[in-house]
Amino acid sequence: MNRSCGEAERQLRRLLHGRLGWDHLVQVHARIFRHDLHGSNHLLAQFVLACASLRKMAYASVVFFLTQNPNILLFNSMFKAYSLVGPRKEPFQLLSGMKNRGIWPDRFTYAPLLKSCSNLRDLVFGRRVHADVLTLGFESHNSIGIALVELYVSCGRMEDASRMFDAMPHREPIVWNLMVRGFCKAGDVNSGFRFFQGMDKRTVVSWNSMITELAQSGHDHEAFNLFREMWDMGFEPDDASLVIILPVCARLGAVEKGRWIHSYAETKGLSRVIAVGNAFIDMYSKCGDLESARKVFDEIPERSIVSWNSMIAGFALNGIGEAGIDLFEEMKAKGVKPNEITFLGVLGCCTHAGLVNRGRELFSSMTVEHQIEPRLEHYGCIVDLLGRNSFVQEAYDLTKGMPMRPSAAIWGALLSACKIHGESGVAECAAKELIDLEPWNSGNYVQLSNIYAEAGRWDDVKKVRLLMREKCVCKAPGESVIELMDNF
Repeated sequence: MNRSCGEAERQLRRLLHGRLGWDHLVQVHARIFRHDLHGSNHLLAQFVLACASLRKMAYASVVFFLTQNPNILLFNSMFKAYSLVGPRKEPFQLLSGMKNRGIWPDRFTYAPLLKSCSNLRDLVFGRRVHADVLTLGFESHNSIGIALVELYVSCGRMEDASRMFDAMPHREPIVWNLMVRGFCKAGDVNSGFRFFQGMDKRTVVSWNSMITELAQSGHDHEAFNLFREMWDMGFEPDDASLVIILPVCARLGAVEKGRWIHSYAETKGLSRVIAVGNAFIDMYSKCGDLESARKVFDEIPERSIVSWNSMIAGFALNGIGEAGIDLFEEMKAKGVKPNEITFLGVLGCCTHAGLVNRGRELFSSMTVEHQIEPRLEHYGCIVDLLGRNSFVQEAYDLTKGMPMRPSAAIWGALLSACKIHGESGVAECAAKELIDLEPWNSGNYVQLSNIYAEAGRWDDVKKVRLLMREKCVCKAPGESVIELMDNF
């Protein structure tokens, strides 16, 4: 390589170390060809990783397969690139092609390859890779040990993960976090918590992981207590900590705890982080403090679509539909494009405000104006809106014409509307559909029986009771308040 080419390669490698957009990356590739550097494996190794950072693996693959003499460095970069972009099967084919070329894996090959197995939850291929690791004596390398623990955790094989964990000579916080998450995902929160307590060096990430797992497994009180313990032990919560704990406050209805966290966030400048601001909007809305939610919304320096959706949903949740619809119009006026979640919120606003015509218009605009195909939840909103406002037949026709099978929730909403407005014919159809969807639910049979009883159709009442016997469905016994307290 002449001097000018060497200098060009150094310049290009410096460029690739920076954050490049797609247009710049294509220009770098052009310069690689212009300076005849497409045979430099070191340079191409950086280039394919830059492609992966932009999720342009198709382009990286073309560059790789046009390389005449790829070495182990370039192969390893491709393995790493594939591991960064999510579940892909190409790494396994690449490994076979590499061996066919007579290039044998080194210790840098296996960690990203195992990560790809984890991404796919492919235990069979993962065990084959593990066997290669053992054959070549690479199991003592920490990065490979971590990747093996992650593989077994992702596949739900906690006994295998524990064996790998126990064999590791040096355990970094990441592998402890993997074990905590693995046990909690497997439903063994106690074992996950024991691993957390056994950590030599906890980080904020470790605390966040444990708090997340407790919250996601329904242990909200324990999650908040652990958040307080984290604070008391001198670990300052970061923005991720707040995004985790604020939904916990919302579910607990603990608005005062949320305010205490809010004062901390303002002190540390975290309240200006968009994700944190959105979490505060959601928390205040679910706790019924719309004034504080709106104040946070107004003070967010740069609102995302989540910010708008959270505030609109907050208005719907608190029964202030007109304000939510006004905010939706303001959002559109500012050029923010609504998404599926936006329409769930604004249709909910129409339901609470009783704005039937507006709801019809918005539902229609999803496909006509915004090219958004309504999901089951959107149909549920419009059926609920129509049913509540005495348009029961229209709601029934819409339900029957849905492109997907209506859920039990939709038929249940329709049945409730029928009871309010005395639509016995539609009520009978809805109750029968509920029995078909939930044959184990005794309440559905009772509702159908009551419909027949109110209409004086006693033969049909008997048929329902016979059907319950045939399907071995028993009516749930009633419980008094005293019995409930005793059971509690």
